[in-house]
This record gives sequence, C-alpha cells and structure tokens, in this order.
Amino acid sequence: MTTTFYAPPSAFSGDRVTLPDDEARHAVKVLRMTTGDALTVVDGVGGWHECELTETGKSAHARVVTTKRDVNEREVGLWLAMSPLSKRDRLEFAVEKAVELGVTDIVLIQTARMPPGRVRVDRIESRLVAAMKQSLRCRLPTIHECAISDLPTAYPDVQWLLLHEGAEESLADLLAGSDSAHPVGLVIGPEGGFNDAEVSRLSKEGARVALLGPRRLRAETAAIAACSLAMALHTQT
Repeated sequence: MTTTFYAPPSAFSGDRVTLPDDEARHAVKVLRMTTGDALTVVDGVGGWHECELTETGKSAHARVVTTKRDVNEREVGLWLAMSPLSKRDRLEFAVEKAVELGVTDIVLIQTARMPPGRVRVDRIESRLVAAMKQSLRCRLPTIHECAISDLPTAYPDVQWLLLHEGAEESLADLLAGSDSAHPVGLVIGPEGGFNDAEVSRLSKEGARVALLGPRRLRAETAAIAACSLAMALHTQT
C-alpha cells in the first residue's frame, strides 16, 4: 500500500519539495525510505505529486516527477457545519470521518445549547491532514467558525440542510434534489439539538430542514451518516 505524504504549497520550489519535519521522520525513520525511492506528496490545494526522494539527511527532499490535479476530489463542495460537543474527541472523530467521506469545508458553529469550553482548532487541523492522506485526497478542507444565526448570510452560495428530528422532508430527497452547481451544507446540532428559534431563523433565511431517519442519533453519528449519504448520492451522478 502506497503511503501518501503532505507538504504545503510553501514547501515546493520548482520541481523540488521539502517534506515537513514530521513527514520526513515518518518517511526516513519509520518507513526506512532512502534516496531514489518513489513517494506520493499531496499539497492540500489539489496537487497530487509523484516524486523521487533525493536527500534524506537532516531534511528530506524530493524531486517532482509528475503532477495531477484534484485526484479523488468532488467537483462541487460538501460542507459540514457542526456545533462543538461536550466530549472533544467525539467532535474530532466526526470531523476526521467527514473528511474521509469527501467534506470540503467545515464550519464550527456556535449554538444556544453548545457546551462551554474552547475548541482546539489545532488538534482538528492535525486530524484533517491525517484524514486527507488516509483517504487519498489532495485538498485539505478549510475550517471556518460562525454563529449559527449568521450561517446563511456568511456563506450564501451553500444550500444548507439542517438536520432536525421534527423535519418532514427526508435528507435523501433533499440531497437528490439539490442544485448540482452549488455546494451542499449539512448542519448538525449539539447534544441537546437546535432550539426552535434557531430552526425558525435558518428556515426563514432559506435553509431546508431535513430528517435523517427514524432514530435519534448522537451528533457525531448523525454527521457521519449524513456525509455517507451525500457521498453515496454523489458517486451515482
């Protein structure tokens, strides 16, 4: 199985790339790669680079042999807007799996029932990189932060679908009927769900309220299930 490495655009100069320290250690110390070995490097902005390792001293350098664009990437964005959860690892797990399932943008939304405490964005970013490499993607999803009340106006091009157990329309139907030219955004609430005012406000601003299914799911489960459904419908089109 080929191991994929990540290097940001700033690590590239012409046909040369310098692996970040942690990636270099993994290549040289863990995988025992040596000069002349082939490796795949993704840059997080759509570049998929087949490279040849040229130096493994204090730093690891490689020569770019060929480059492809947007390998295994969606043509249209899939957004996930999710409230922080009481247990940090559950949010990080949900975000990681969402990236593997094709999410292109993640919005951390502030809601009325969100738990107190600060979200460690740096920890989430590290999970994004790992998930991007694991799933053979070459675009690193972008993290945004926004109050739920500002979601439609902050990102007006996104077709927002708010998951709520009181909805009458199914998420599957709304996803199937969405405009393929614009991104779709899945909105997941905290453990206590959205309050009536939040649902009402987003509905008035154009968001559609969607029912995922007959069962009450944990927030992280709902996020994964919704992203899985979106991925399945995307691959059929």
